[in-house]
Amino acid sequence: MKKVIHVGVLVILTSWLAWNFESKESSFVALAAAPTGNLESVVRGGFLYDTWWKVVPGAGEPKNDQPLWSLQTTNKRNGSVTWRCKECHGWDYKGKDGAYGSGSRYTGFAGVWEAAQNKSAEELAAILRGSPNDKHNFSSVLRPADIADLASFLKHGLVDMGKHVDYKTKKPIGGDADRGKALYAFCGACHGPDGKKLNFGNEKNPEYVGTIAKANPQEFLHKIWVGQPGSEPAMPAALVMGWSINQVVDVLAYSQTLPEK
Repeated sequence: MKKVIHVGVLVILTSWLAWNFESKESSFVALAAAPTGNLESVVRGGFLYDTWWKVVPGAGEPKNDQPLWSLQTTNKRNGSVTWRCKECHGWDYKGKDGAYGSGSRYTGFAGVWEAAQNKSAEELAAILRGSPNDKHNFSSVLRPADIADLASFLKHGLVDMGKHVDYKTKKPIGGDADRGKALYAFCGACHGPDGKKLNFGNEKNPEYVGTIAKANPQEFLHKIWVGQPGSEPAMPAALVMGWSINQVVDVLAYSQTLPEK
């Protein structure tokens, strides 16, 4: 009950701050188009895209490689990471045509962006069930409701990262660090004012808010937009709180000023 109250208060305060900042600007910053799908389903689908076994009840972390993984030889990782949607398709959803188009995470697999723009949620769900490629059949690990949520995220929750991140410099496009600093005050309740209260890495190779913001801004935007699967307390999703994508980019701009180590 305390956790529910804490998150509820956070959502109310953050929504108020978002409105307050928008109303005081001489030029209104438009909200991102609200997804036509159920927001709870879209956000949960974003969790599944990230790390589905942290979301699906009773699911275990896979030990073997995903069947499609053998079709590529460039990404040398193995095991459970090969089952993460983001490992093939990227945090920008564009696969070989996006941020994962080079480097150690290159696989040559296509992204999901184009399919999401051109196919219905039902058609996307069919692909997740292995049609037409049975090696892409996730129905052995995802329930029908999980597949529906993941398809809902793909159809209604994706952000066009190229409009908000300069891929060469990794800097946000149009982000306002001053506005982001005020919004980050709510993030700081869990992450600390310097973003170092939680270490996402380990003692030898620590990762903090500033680390992720600078090294992988696309991942940063995804996680602010829909939240972090398995976090305790639950990380509020900007999408649910009514933030615009521009406000999320503002938080990215400020977070890039925070220490990396």
